[in-house]
Amino acid sequence: MMEKILLRSKFRGSLLGALVGDCCGAPFEGQLMDSGTKIVLRNNLNKLEGPFFKAPFKKYTDDTAMTKCVANTLLDPNGFSQKLLAKNFVLEYFKDPRRGYGAAVGDVFDKLRKTKIANPVGPAAEQFGGNGSYGNGAAMRIAPVALYCANRDKSELIKLVQESSLITHSNTLAIHGAVLQALAIRQSLLCDPKEKFDGLSFLQQLKTDIVELEKSNDPDLDAHHNAYEIQLSRLQNLLEGKIEPSDENVLNMLGHSVEALHSVPTALFCFLKNTSQEAEKPFRATLEYAISLGGDTDTIASMACAISGAYYGEEVISESLIKHCEDAEIIGQLADKLSEV
Repeated sequence: MMEKILLRSKFRGSLLGALVGDCCGAPFEGQLMDSGTKIVLRNNLNKLEGPFFKAPFKKYTDDTAMTKCVANTLLDPNGFSQKLLAKNFVLEYFKDPRRGYGAAVGDVFDKLRKTKIANPVGPAAEQFGGNGSYGNGAAMRIAPVALYCANRDKSELIKLVQESSLITHSNTLAIHGAVLQALAIRQSLLCDPKEKFDGLSFLQQLKTDIVELEKSNDPDLDAHHNAYEIQLSRLQNLLEGKIEPSDENVLNMLGHSVEALHSVPTALFCFLKNTSQEAEKPFRATLEYAISLGGDTDTIASMACAISGAYYGEEVISESLIKHCEDAEIIGQLADKLSEV
């Protein structure tokens, strides 16, 4: 059993990591990350990590807004329910809609409000001709579920991920992406950061779990029945150096879009590539690398840093960096409460 102080630090590291990735990644979303922009990124992070830099809070996006909703729902005295989570999402969205929410999820929340949440999963299931969204919105907010299920059975984690995802994302690709992200965070929580890190073993365990999950897909009906198994095999080739892990190859093979399939494995690669006992600043390296890939920078950095923070604990994140992020204190408090559940 991991000592309580370390586990608490890991809980805080994961949620604060997710916040830092979101806040630092947001200004670069959709930008062409050429060499000049990468220098701007590095200088920006150096300034934020410096003790004397004074600047307004870096605002969080929908990633963190929804993560807070998930955490608060899990901590509710009456227990988690889809209806309560849907209600919390709706209240948060209409209180503060300018956080970068996609139009599709806005439509879902609008319908949920108009129907008084008669069916919490109905509006999402109707989207995109009944196929549902395959975006990364369920995965980006899933860290609290992984923390909540740290000492629970893996099957309970998967069930809770599915239930929380369905309110906005009914497509299997979105749900399985959220499961992969949650499993990666949970696995990081249970690792001892003082022991030698074996990235390939870490990946192999996740791959085994995902292959098992994808067995439930019907290959005759689902063209993407083993999509994550394929992505994780590509990730492994990049990690082992069988394919040169250049930015171009990483983007061509793993992607950096808002689709879960082309962002969750990318975030996992960002963590694995930058995690070792030899790394001087592994969290910072993960953060900078995730943003440098461009595309959906806030979400990919948030997911990568949630895994990294869960592995190393809060101490690996610069205090100055945390202080510059909006609602860092509240996020830390939510992590503390989840560690006591």
